[in-house]
Amino acid sequence: TRFPPEPNGILHIGHAKAINFNFGYAKANGGVCFLRYDDTNPEKEEEKYFTAIREMVEWLGYQPYAVTHASDYFDQLYSWALELIRRGQAYVCHQKVEEIKGHNPPPSPWRDRPVEESLLLFEDMRKGKFGEGEATLRMKLVMEDGKMDPVAYRVKFTPHHRTGDKWCIYPTYDYTHCLCDSIEHITHSLCTKEFQARRSSYFWLCNALDVYCPVQWEYGRLNLLYTVVSKRKIIRLVETGAVRTALRRRGFPPEAINNFCARVGAVGQVLEACVREVLNEQAPRAMAVLEPLKVTITNFPTPETIDVLVPDFPADESRGSHKVPFQPIVYIEETDFREELDKGYKRLAPGQPVGLRHAGYVIAVQNVIKNASGRVMELEVTCTKSEVAEKPKAFIHWVSEPLPCEVRLYERL
Repeated sequence: TRFPPEPNGILHIGHAKAINFNFGYAKANGGVCFLRYDDTNPEKEEEKYFTAIREMVEWLGYQPYAVTHASDYFDQLYSWALELIRRGQAYVCHQKVEEIKGHNPPPSPWRDRPVEESLLLFEDMRKGKFGEGEATLRMKLVMEDGKMDPVAYRVKFTPHHRTGDKWCIYPTYDYTHCLCDSIEHITHSLCTKEFQARRSSYFWLCNALDVYCPVQWEYGRLNLLYTVVSKRKIIRLVETGAVRTALRRRGFPPEAINNFCARVGAVGQVLEACVREVLNEQAPRAMAVLEPLKVTITNFPTPETIDVLVPDFPADESRGSHKVPFQPIVYIEETDFREELDKGYKRLAPGQPVGLRHAGYVIAVQNVIKNASGRVMELEVTCTKSEVAEKPKAFIHWVSEPLPCEVRLYERL
């Protein structure tokens, strides 16, 4: 196994669980555990974090089999990137970061560029001929969450604490992690649930390069009430002087933390997760609204219905799609609209447009129509094509020409 922290922050109790799982699982099975620093983002890494992470692992009672760094393998990773391009599985892209974020970003116009051209451009990236954000190397795959063609390399003109100025391109987590696992002959790549969507890219990349592929297992992330488990927020609390004590300083014995992590266990919501995995493979998606709110588009682009193509399985669009009529009147969820724009609310409100999922349009509120008792009954909106509209904070589902249906909602007992 391996414990692969990013050396860009202070460890918290969630990391204690990860340390326990990785070192404890290896020990219980007569194996070994690497401490591997994921140092692929030189902008945020500092020596003090490298030292603190190692100290914390050892304070909890674990001794790494070896201490390694993702940067130890930069030369090999670069060679494999060239091989990936030669095999037609990666390409140099010039879409901006903003363009490829969020739901349903447009496919890259450079996806099918010739292999020789990508090889030359990737070499130009390495030589510093592109500015930051002007070019990336992307892998040709669709991930489990529907994200298409994740980035493998990006340009960063930041010296690295270990490799100095040798590189101005750095590999991403999606590209680096599985290949470092392969190099180190990891058998069990243990990670928290939020990395489940990256399992497909993990297996895909090892197989695309014909290298040894470890197995990835996910476990439930540790969350505690009244406890901050975010490196970003913890750093802010420490730097502003709001907090300086932690579990260790307050006298918590490492054995107590280890016992707590062991009792929490690996089990997340296993039954629900199993159901979700099967339905993801077997149940075609449909759009539905439970509490419909009528929306009239006052500047609908055509007098006729527009047929919108919606994938049956968003994670694998090759498995077919169905047509949904898009008309001047659509229905959205009541809860997807608020008259008052609250902080953190990302859906439709006056002054805050949203995208209509799969439709290719962004809508903005013009008029709110209420009944005598003040309840919102209808919205009048204008629409703008997604390509020319400012990128919305969210995309919501909708129906047009709706069919009545029976919906059964189940909650816990």
